[in-house]
Parts: sequence; C-alpha cells; structure tokens
Amino acid sequence: MKRFFLSLLILAAMHSNAQDNGSIAGKITDKEVNNEPLPFANILIKGTTKGTTSDFDGLYEIADLEAGTYTVVYSFVGYETVELPNIAVVAGKVTTVDLGMAANEGVSLDEVVVTTVARKDSEVALLLDQKKAVEIKESIGAQQLGKIGVSDVATATTKISGVSSSEASGDVFVRGLGDRYLITTLNGLPVPSDDVEKKNIDLGLFPTRVIQNVSVSKTYSTQTSADQSSGNINISSRELSGSSELSFGLQTGINSNVAKSGVYDDFKVSRNSANTDFGFYAQNRTTQELITQQGWNTVQKENPIDYSFNFVAGKKIKERFAALLTASHNTSHTYGQGLFRQFRSNFIDDTITDATNFNRRAVTSALLDFSFFANDKNKLKSSTFFINTTNDEVYEGGRNGEGTIFEETDVNEAFQFVRDQNIKQTRLLVTQLLGTHKLGEKNSLEWAGGYNSVNADEPNRIRNEVNIMNDDGRIQLGRTGGFQQRKSKQEIADKEFSGYLKDVLQLIDEEEKSFKVELGINYRNKERDFFSQFIGVEERATDVINPPSIDNLGSIFQQGNFDNGLLEFNILQPDLYNGKLISQAAFADFNVGLGKWNFNAGLRYQKDEIKVSFDVGNFSGRIGESVKEYNNLYPSLNVKYDINDKNGLRLAVSRTITLPEFKEISPFEYVSQTGQVTRGNPDLEASRDLNYDLKWEYFPSNGQLISLAAFYKDISDPINKVQDRGSAGVFSFFNSGEKAEIYGFEAETKIDLVSPITNEEDGSMSGYGLNLVFNATRMWHTQDLKEVRDENGNFIRTFRYNGLTETGLQGASDWIVNTSLNFNTAGENSFNASLTANYASDKIFALGAPEIQSQSETFYNDAIVEKGFVVLDAVISKEFGEHWRVRLIGRNLLNPEIKRTQLVKPSTTNLETEEIVRSYTAGSQLRLGINYTF
Repeated sequence: MKRFFLSLLILAAMHSNAQDNGSIAGKITDKEVNNEPLPFANILIKGTTKGTTSDFDGLYEIADLEAGTYTVVYSFVGYETVELPNIAVVAGKVTTVDLGMAANEGVSLDEVVVTTVARKDSEVALLLDQKKAVEIKESIGAQQLGKIGVSDVATATTKISGVSSSEASGDVFVRGLGDRYLITTLNGLPVPSDDVEKKNIDLGLFPTRVIQNVSVSKTYSTQTSADQSSGNINISSRELSGSSELSFGLQTGINSNVAKSGVYDDFKVSRNSANTDFGFYAQNRTTQELITQQGWNTVQKENPIDYSFNFVAGKKIKERFAALLTASHNTSHTYGQGLFRQFRSNFIDDTITDATNFNRRAVTSALLDFSFFANDKNKLKSSTFFINTTNDEVYEGGRNGEGTIFEETDVNEAFQFVRDQNIKQTRLLVTQLLGTHKLGEKNSLEWAGGYNSVNADEPNRIRNEVNIMNDDGRIQLGRTGGFQQRKSKQEIADKEFSGYLKDVLQLIDEEEKSFKVELGINYRNKERDFFSQFIGVEERATDVINPPSIDNLGSIFQQGNFDNGLLEFNILQPDLYNGKLISQAAFADFNVGLGKWNFNAGLRYQKDEIKVSFDVGNFSGRIGESVKEYNNLYPSLNVKYDINDKNGLRLAVSRTITLPEFKEISPFEYVSQTGQVTRGNPDLEASRDLNYDLKWEYFPSNGQLISLAAFYKDISDPINKVQDRGSAGVFSFFNSGEKAEIYGFEAETKIDLVSPITNEEDGSMSGYGLNLVFNATRMWHTQDLKEVRDENGNFIRTFRYNGLTETGLQGASDWIVNTSLNFNTAGENSFNASLTANYASDKIFALGAPEIQSQSETFYNDAIVEKGFVVLDAVISKEFGEHWRVRLIGRNLLNPEIKRTQLVKPSTTNLETEEIVRSYTAGSQLRLGINYTF
C-alpha cells in the first residue's frame, strides 16, 4: 500500500512540476512505536518559510521547489530534531526521503537499529491509537498525568470523560456503572481484587510512575472477557523508552486536616502499629493470645508528615535486551470528623455527632520489566509487579458524650462510645510473560500468560463499645451481644492463572480495501480462600469491672481478670468460604475496510463456572454451597466511517454479562467501622446487558480532539446493594428489578488555546502553550422495583417502598464533569502549571427497601444518596538544567464537605425531611517534591 500510494504521489508531483520545479516527499515513521506512521511531524526547508506537516499516515510532500540542494529539518515535540543537508531536487522529479524519528536520545542517522521499545505515554501517540482503534476508547498517558500531578491510576481514570469515583466506596464508575460492571486488566490480562468487598483491584494502588498509559474501552471487544458492561480499564505497564534511565525523587507534605491543632499533636494509630516496619506488618501471636498479650489502647503518632521516595533505573543492551526497575514508598496521613446517623423504618437508631477517622497509609511498590527482541519479528516481554499496602485505621465516636447506639439505648442513664482499630495489609504479586511473533507478511501471533497472588488480611481488628454513665462518668462495658469488646482476624488468599493466545491474519492490505481475521482463546482460573474469626470478651455479670477512662480501656483486659472470673472469652466458630471461578472462551473477530468504511464483527463463546462453598454462622445449618454456571455467545459490532482525515463516526453494539462475585453470593457478614453490615446472597444471579454507542470524533491538529457521543444500555436483572428487610444496618445484594436503562451524552474537547512558536530555521520551540481539556457527561437512568411472587401468584417479597415502583441506578450520577487547564513553557528549564477540577452530581449509595413487607409504604428505609461535590487540584513544576525538577502539588484544595443523606418520613408526623447520615471532610493535601535525573 505504501509503494502504491507513493507511486501515485510521485506521478502527481511529476505531472504538476514537469516543467521547472521538483518536490521532496516521503513518509515519517515513529521508531518509538514500532515504526508506526508519525502524524503531525514538522518538515521545514532550512532558511525558508516552505514546510509542511505529516498527515495521519505519516506522509508528507513539499512541492514546487526550484532545482538545487536543500537542507531539510524534521522535528517533533519530544523527539530528536533531524537535519538532513544536501537533499537534491531535480526539475520535474520527486526526491523521496523516508525517515524514522526517535525520542531525544541522540540517535545518529547512520546508526543500525534492530528495533526499539514502543512509546505509548505521549498524548499524540494515544490520540493516534484512539483514532485507529476499532472499539470506542479513551486513554491518558504518563506524560499528561505527570503534568497535572496525578499520582495513581484511580485518579487518572477520572480525567477521562464519563468516569467518576465515589469517595464513600472508593469505586470507579464508568457511565454510572460501578465495580461489578467493570473489568480491570494489566497488559490485557486480568488482575485480582485486593478487597473482599470488590470485584476490581483498588486502582489507587498503582502509582503512575509504573505505567505508560491507562485506557478505558467503553465498548465491548470480543477479545476481552464478556463480564463487563460499562467497559474495560486496561493499565499498560511501563517499559524502557530510551537507551538508559536513572532518576531519584523525594516528596514531602501534609494534610490540612492533620495539621490542625489538637490533631497533629494527638494523631492516633492502632495498637498494631508497633508491629509494622516500613509498611510491613508481622506478629506471631494468635488472636486469643492478643487479647491479653497486646494492649487495647491507641498509640500517639508523632509528626504525622507525609513523605515518599522513588527511583527508576533502566538499561538497554545491544539493542536487543532492555531492563527497567522502578520502586517507590509512600506514607500518608488523613483525618476526618463528622456526623454518622442510622435510621430504621424512618426512626433514628444510631447517632454519632463526632464520628472520627485517623488513617495512616503506607504503600511500597516495585515494577521489574524485561524486553527481549530476538530479531525484528519476535519480541518477548516479562513484567512483574509487587505492591504492599498497609492501612492503619482508628475510628472513634461518642467521645463528646453525645453518642447513642441502638443496641445499648436501654441503658437510659448513659451515652455510648465506640472505638475500632484496624490494620489492613494487602500484598499483591502480578507476574506476566507476553510474546509477539511475526510469522509472515500477513500473519502474526500474540500470546500471554500470567500468575496473580493476593493476600489481603485484617490480621488484628480491635473493637470496643462502652457506656459512659451520666451520673458519675463511670465507664461500663457494653451490655448487649457478647462481642462488643473483641479482637478479630480476617484472611483472604487469592491465586489466579490466566492467559490468551491470538492469531492475526492480515489477508488483504490495500489502500481502499483490507480484511483482517483475529482468532483466539482465553483462560482464567481463580481461587479464593477466606477465613474470619471473632473472639469476644464478656463480663461475668454487668458492671463488675470498669475501665478508668475511654483512653485506658486496655487496663482491664489482663490475664488476672480472666483467671479470677471477672472476664471470660466468647469464641465464635470461624467463618470460612472457598470460591472458584473458571472462565474459558474462544473468539473470532473479523475486520473489513472498504474505503472510508470499517466494519468489525466479533463473536465470543464464554463458559463461566462459579462455585462458592461456605461455612458461616449466619446461615441456617452453617454449611452451604452456591453454584452458578453460564454458557453464552457474546457478539459485538463496531462500525467506523472516516468522513475525512480529521473527522470520523463510530457505531458500536454488543451483548455482555455481569457475573456475581464471590462475596456477593456467600452469606458472610462483614461489619464496617460504623457497625453497618454487608451480607452476601446465595440466590443472586447474573445480569444480561445490551450496549449501544454512537460517537463523532474530530482531530483538528496535533494533540487536539473534539468529540460527542451518545450511549444506551439495557440491563436485565440488575444487581444492586439494598438494605435488607428486617435487619438494621444490614445491606445485601439482590436482583431487585427486572430491567434497568441508562442513556446519555458525552462531550469532550482537548484544544490548544496557545501554542509555542516554531523556529523556521531549526525547528526549535519557544514561547509558551496553554491547553484546555474539558469533558462532560449527562445521563438519565432508571430501574424498576419488582415484587416477587411464586408460580401461583402468592406474594413472597417486594423491593418497592414508599409507593415507588422505580428508582435510579446505584452509583449513577446525572452529571459528570472533568476539566483541566495546563500551561507550559517551551525550551530549556521548562515551567508547567495545571489546574484540574472534577465534579459528579448526586448518586445513590444504597437503594431503599421496605422494612415490613406488608406495610412497605410506611415502614421502609429510603435510599442513601451521596451528594455531589467538586475536587480541585493544582500542580506547579519547574525544571532547573538537565537534571533537576521541583514540583509543588495541591490536592482537594476546596476541601468540600462529603455527605450522604436519606429521606426520612416518620409515621408519627408523616413529614418527609432530608437527613444527613454521614458527613466529613477529607482535608487538602500539599506536597513538595524534587527529582534528579542522571
């Protein structure tokens, strides 16, 4: 195709300039992206104003040149400027100059390069990839993330249109669909969750320094798992982009809430902190031994300053082997205080007016990447990623003497105080081996295999609930339940094997016609072992032993008080479950190009087997099993029409599935710090999804984009978190409706308001640039609330309440807006500044539900809504010479109040009011960092 197009170009040039003048023409390719065409490169005749830019296919032509010799300058931002002297132009002829450009590594033109590592972190490369992609997807690269100061992948995704995150749950939502409707992959292979409560891994665990880019595919491709509806978030791990790299960085800062008087000098960490070194927790005692051999009181952490350090080292050897190691450690502190309330049947149950959270988070991560090029047709890549995360949390409520807890309200002469100390440690290991092989001019083979291991533990959670007596301030242990003074342990061990094999046949590759077939298989085998045990402490009789104060509760939990019978153990049988998922799939994908049209049709057969065996205390008989099997065909159709080189239309239609997760079908109860309980439901079934998308894209120039999209989703048997009937504070998962619908519009723009000036003689850049990124999504969403009846029409249960027969979708915001304004200077010692803002309007945190089935219009719990708020971040960075860079980062500068609310209408007044059930601020974070590159 290249030769054919170039021949036409030469003939046309000869025809138009046959008399006196000639032309210089050719193709610019990108050595950093496996010699893909490089669009928007600048080509300039030195000493003149004649020049041009390469098009999307990398082709260029400078026509109508007088016969003679010229010096031609080739330049592109971030790439080595190339100056070619003595290019001869002959009258009536075309001089062909094809050039491969490389990044700023000082590569000489006569250097023999076998191949180079793909560079996928620049905005231009990602926009080109977006334009060429079959599916509708958007990406953001490490270069852009560095400019706007994004430190982790979770925050990175919120810079993409239609994507938001929930402060309450930490979930990422794409077009209003959250955790269960997404799939997360690393280099195309699945990665495990680090949390029993979630399907996807916490994206905040991935620091941006270990990635090349993050992409969100909002339409389904048959080459990925069909267990998705809103899309696939894929993280591309970093590779060495030049011949060598070595850099070090340090950063320090503080959270504004932590810096407050009375917090900074009294920042609380759990008793477990004594066993934590450099973010790694270790101790050898059993949970029962910890009752008397470890204290119960919190520990004061001196100087809760945030800090981090990192280094990157990489080397390329003989152009065939490249190695990259990057490692980092980050410790941060947060503090928040606010209101917590819980209603049941429209009447107040619990009230904590000083719900307080202290959190100390330590994250240690490392990425080791190897790339080996056997020759220009065979490449192997090995990527190993390790993360250790430790969250030390202290929750308190009722210190101000105003706390009321429902289970203790019969103690009329007292208020309640609650403290929960917990340490969560996650160790994640992901190791992958990937291969790419060109078997011929028209055939290539791609394969990958991966092993994932996760240990996500709560090795020692400490809980106290006590009464503060009004008459004399005496501290009395909680009277109800037997486990209000307890230590508990939870362990999760996940092991997973996954892989894929794909053969790509490019049968036809012509200018106006192409035909490609991709055939492949996928395999995934995941197993989870879960263990949880509670050991409580009870008094022999009420009020026989009293701690001296709420800050010294641990003084009574001594071995002597157990020996003399004042205290006794209450040991629960451990809760266990084992989950297994085997997913096997085969797919065929056909791509046909006919002029401006491209048609891609795919079909995937996927067989999913989920089996959860459990032994839990809140299930009748304790022992049970939940088995789910799904065998389905999942088709997809993607159509693209190129209006011209800059405008395109896309249409996508697909069918997918949403599988229930292990935790959603195991009836184990997880208790939060505030006492709210989440329980699985063995009767939960998968949802079926139909997805429709239409998008227009316009690429006005290098690095710029304007787009508009419309989407519609039809979900059968949607899964929702719902407050369960007859249980205060218990949430579970149900197919609460027959159908849910989502439709909406997305608008996005990435435009250069001001561009740097290009020197006409040498192609160098000067001046400054100002770039605006803005995207907005407007959604409408609804789902019915069903009544369940047996085959004879007899009533079983209802999800309707307060007269409602339909409601919004859990997690979906009507509006999502993301924007950033980026300023930068060109040339040496560059200065960069960015201001970014994100907004997501109100979203349902948990659906409402009836409390009494037969009186659902009166006795119900309304939906809990997370209120919308704006997050504002700013970053300023400055380079000093070739080696130093200083950066000032401000996050959550507005520090808005984060609130969850609930509509309450007591039967005694029948007056509905909106009540706050949770509120707090997260604090602003200021950090100063310095980086040195050798």
